[in-house]
Amino acid sequence: MILNCILVDDEPLALKLLANFVERTPFLHLMGTYLDPVEALQAITPEVHLLFLDIQMPGLTGLELSRMVPPPTRIIFTTAYKEYAFESYQVQALHYLLKPISYPLFLEAATRARSHFEQQSGMEVQASHPDTSAGEASPGFIFVKCEYKLVRVDLDDILYISGMKDYVRIALRGQSRPLTALTTLKGLEEKLPPQRFLRVHRSYIVAIDKIESLERNRLTIAGELIPVAESSLEELLHRIS
Repeated sequence: MILNCILVDDEPLALKLLANFVERTPFLHLMGTYLDPVEALQAITPEVHLLFLDIQMPGLTGLELSRMVPPPTRIIFTTAYKEYAFESYQVQALHYLLKPISYPLFLEAATRARSHFEQQSGMEVQASHPDTSAGEASPGFIFVKCEYKLVRVDLDDILYISGMKDYVRIALRGQSRPLTALTTLKGLEEKLPPQRFLRVHRSYIVAIDKIESLERNRLTIAGELIPVAESSLEELLHRIS
């Protein structure tokens, strides 16, 4: 899939570097480069898949511009300020790149964007032409060892899991006390479908669809505050955006 993209940055050298990166990437097609964010806004049509957008710009910031971009176009922020990472995902950016930007990191972000659009395209096709053939479904449960027996745990009931050396505590929906199982957090992580669960801290795995709120380095599930490691924040924001 070829992605049409536009570059916006008030620094000519940064813009030239990004343009060079786009030219080196076979699945990207450059539709325009802009030093002026207001001028760039006029050029963003539904045919534009991707917008590489600087955050700190005079007159109109990248965050302000991002709120005016039509929904089909997605954004990858480019910034010299790490503190903008959280704000960038609040406007549903696909990714952010911290300056100075290397080509491997640029390519990683672009590849992630391509995967996003290919997945969206696949979902649209499936909705238009549903596959009625019988397929192999993933089991909606796991078994864990509790004392001297194996106990079935439905994935839909898992809120979060905390690790304690050779044991884990599984918080379940509708139960006041967590289930204690004889396994490691890593061992249990390998049993869980990665599209539904994410390890956000060395001691916690959470069910993504049970997250109630996220505030920088912590999230809330069922009223419980759970820490989020800085190394996991980017992936978490990407998964819930």
